[in-house]
Amino acid sequence: MGHSRDAVDDSLTARDLSRLFHPATNLAIHHEKGPLMVVRGEGIRVWDQDGNEYIEGMSGLWCTSLGYGEEELARSAYEQMRILPFGHLFGGKSHPAGVELAEKLVSMAPFEASRAFFANSGSEANDTQVKLVWYYNNAIGRPNKKKIISRHKGYHGTTTAAAGLTGLPSFHNGFDVPMSRIIHTDCPYYYRGAERGESEEDYASRLVNNLEELIIAEDPDTVAAFIAEPMIGVGGVILPPATYFKKVQEVLTKYDIFLIDDEVITGFGRTGEIWGAQSFGMKPTTLTAAKALSSAYLPISVVLVPEFLYEPMIEASGKAGIFGHGFTYSGHPVSAAVALRTLELYEERKLYDHVRRVSPHFQSGFRKMLDHPLVGDVRGIGLVGACELVKDKQSKEPFRPEDSVGFYLAERCQAHGLIARALGDIVALCPPYIVTESDIDEIFDRYAKGLDDTLEWVHKERYL
Repeated sequence: MGHSRDAVDDSLTARDLSRLFHPATNLAIHHEKGPLMVVRGEGIRVWDQDGNEYIEGMSGLWCTSLGYGEEELARSAYEQMRILPFGHLFGGKSHPAGVELAEKLVSMAPFEASRAFFANSGSEANDTQVKLVWYYNNAIGRPNKKKIISRHKGYHGTTTAAAGLTGLPSFHNGFDVPMSRIIHTDCPYYYRGAERGESEEDYASRLVNNLEELIIAEDPDTVAAFIAEPMIGVGGVILPPATYFKKVQEVLTKYDIFLIDDEVITGFGRTGEIWGAQSFGMKPTTLTAAKALSSAYLPISVVLVPEFLYEPMIEASGKAGIFGHGFTYSGHPVSAAVALRTLELYEERKLYDHVRRVSPHFQSGFRKMLDHPLVGDVRGIGLVGACELVKDKQSKEPFRPEDSVGFYLAERCQAHGLIARALGDIVALCPPYIVTESDIDEIFDRYAKGLDDTLEWVHKERYL
């Protein structure tokens, strides 16, 4: 496992391997290699149990936007715990932290939102989105308008409904998802999907024509919503081609289909705007947010909805006796207080401006990687980006999946003190908002060392 460990450390590792059930992990490899045991974090850095330092180049899971050790968030959690450590929203109960956060989020929404429904994760929030669409259409007398269109390579979570929305086979295999009523359309993956000489605009038109044909084939009266990330994250940091969302919007409007905007990764400044929708010209009907909502210090997510969607639910729940959906921890007061303070800190410290200011330097770091023999494409926006590794730059021929070249690169980055994330052979970075230009230089210096190690390895293994 690399470094020697004393008895206590070995015990921690052994205890992990004998008792923890890890999510989103290759369990076979995990039992062979063991965990990276992170014990401390400060700023953009974390330390393992052996004292090795790493730049947390992924903000954890695209989420720890304020970095580690933020005293203001610790204080807000402590103060709320002393005043009201738990409160719920069931049965008409409420509490100030939930009300204040709902007001703040509604005021920030990139569309005419009126209400906030709280959950604990992006998965739960997207699951809620599905149920709200179904409930709404039942309430207004459209019981057949229930299908939800998602996109191949999109990621929307891992609960049963959300895993179905997710367009990645590894989140379907063995789980018997997606359920019926969930269908998938093209991923707007210009680097891989465009025909030779096809402009971004023409590619977008072709994909949106396919979308319209799918809606017609399914029957527009049965299609309720289209869910999309402004920028596909887990599916490979894929940015929409020019004019894509404008054209999508026209088709959705034509057939009275909601646009569910999944801002779990892009919300609260990651793209340089408060919302990814603003960066890419989306006009959402509803919105999901999580992750940077609390800088991931405590679990919380939200679904923002317009009043027209909420209004029919009042009468429907009256007839049923209850609106039968929610979570014990919906709007948990401690999570809500930390989230509210997080949003205040973004504004007080002008972090949206800071992201816009350092983003060009960050994106230029990726562009410089295009000269590397293994890098076929780089893409990103704001403080998120990725390199796509290829066997042949001219033909874009990929490595075989079983060669695990992207995973090797992520391992070598880690060996050089940088935590990056392999999404197949696409290796992403998504640092905390507090990153400086000198931090960015250090990030790409470590990334470049990882790339050079990987090039040497693929030659040695004769993958090239």
